[in-house]
Amino acid sequence: MNTNPTGNLSVATAKVGFYKGFNHTVTLGSKALILALALWALVFPDKAVSVLSAVQGMTLDNFGSYYIYAMAMFAFVCFILAAIPQIGKIKLGSADTKPEFSSFSWFSMMFGAGIGIGMLTYATGEPIYHFANNPDIIAGMVAAKSAETLDSVYRYSFLHWGLSAWSVYSLVGLSLAYFSYNRGLPLTIRSGLAPLFGKSLNGVLGHVVDITAVLATILGIAVTIGFGISQFASGIYNVFGADWMIESGKPSTISMLAALVVVMGLSTLSAMSGVGKGIKWLSNINMTLSFALLAFFLVFGSTWLALELLGKGIVDYLFSFVSLAVNVEAKDTPLGDWQGGWTIFYWAWWIAYAPFVGMFFARISKGRTIREFILGSILVPSLVCFIWFTFVGGTALDLELSGQANGQILNADISAQIFQVLNLLLSPLAAKLMSVVVVVLLLTFLITSADSAVLVVNTINAGGNTDRHSKVHIAIWGAFLTIMIAALLLAGGLGALKTAMVIGALPFSFIMILMTVALLKEMFASPVEESNQQTQAATRNI
Repeated sequence: MNTNPTGNLSVATAKVGFYKGFNHTVTLGSKALILALALWALVFPDKAVSVLSAVQGMTLDNFGSYYIYAMAMFAFVCFILAAIPQIGKIKLGSADTKPEFSSFSWFSMMFGAGIGIGMLTYATGEPIYHFANNPDIIAGMVAAKSAETLDSVYRYSFLHWGLSAWSVYSLVGLSLAYFSYNRGLPLTIRSGLAPLFGKSLNGVLGHVVDITAVLATILGIAVTIGFGISQFASGIYNVFGADWMIESGKPSTISMLAALVVVMGLSTLSAMSGVGKGIKWLSNINMTLSFALLAFFLVFGSTWLALELLGKGIVDYLFSFVSLAVNVEAKDTPLGDWQGGWTIFYWAWWIAYAPFVGMFFARISKGRTIREFILGSILVPSLVCFIWFTFVGGTALDLELSGQANGQILNADISAQIFQVLNLLLSPLAAKLMSVVVVVLLLTFLITSADSAVLVVNTINAGGNTDRHSKVHIAIWGAFLTIMIAALLLAGGLGALKTAMVIGALPFSFIMILMTVALLKEMFASPVEESNQQTQAATRNI
């Protein structure tokens, strides 16, 4: 194995006291910024929402095309690295390192931490929206809400939930895993920049990088939890019909706050048990329930239409991928507005989510080859998303096309659309029982995502030490995350969460660009040498 060519990178941590094992600057700096944002939103809600909205608008106006090209680059880099033989066969770790988790648990944890909650919300919501409005409809190529628009529905849905999204997570995860397991650097975000900045990352520069990653993680998971608790409240309402939970057709603020307390309490308890226990078990449960729910739609949903949409959608998406990935629409046009509200919002969301998911991927992937890691973390989750979107969303589309739904799904709030599908397919009692299954699945996804994020934040604060997860610090970060989400919900609802996330993603996107350059520099500097060393070591162990 090569010695570390970047110098001795280490993160100073406290030797004694309450923050023993944690870096004071990163930990306290992150907490101060998050608390300041929460207090600002609580004390000056109108001003906070106004300023955040203005900054978001400026960000989208000036960096929209940048987000498009950056995401395209991340995807292309991942597949190039996997395709090069000398690089693809390098193992993350030493030649004799064995994976810690089975393939099923590995896929389950990646999927649960990556996009589980959003998938439950958008598997129905996005196809239904694109059924009424998407670029092909805007351009006059197809008619809205017609059978001829189904192909375009999945071209754009797959774009947002496919290769590009998972490439972001894969790239960050690969960078952290490689520099940690193969170069002996700490498992923290700053390590991904070591080939470019070396020992200077031991000081202020490294602290800024890690604080930026913590903020992006908190804001990214906040949006995910926000969507999740909204849908959780809609599900509980569908089962029990409690009027206080719904206001003007949407989950009320009080119902979402109540759901937030329940979810964050359970996720904190799960995080205290660690990756190998609570998170692993919950990930296996939610993957099992996901397959059970898919089996339900296979039997009771629009199966043949779903299979047709899946096959045609994947082919259309793959053939259109390059053009879709680099397409930039003009600002202040209907197409530009659509791209800003959908594609660019998604790209910001995935980038904000990347430090958390990427580090989690790295944490659970030691012993995998680079090719196995990249393909496993991109292709399998993408395919699962495609199946979900066609079976769940395709059933919703069929109900609307046939006239059976009569707008019941189209006109429902996005948080309630999957429950409206169940109400149309089943008897009232059966619909309630299946709603319970969806609520339980949603709860496991919420808990898995939140507790994984808390563990990742603690790892970053501890300079990459994965053992620094004391129950007190886990509880504190769980409380900070809860307070920030609650403050932004009270200030401006889900819109305020989404706005703050889009803004928070921008600084980390710059770090991701640098991580990509650093990874390429390192990979192309000595891939043959390292590959040969691992092959020789493996041969000696036979």
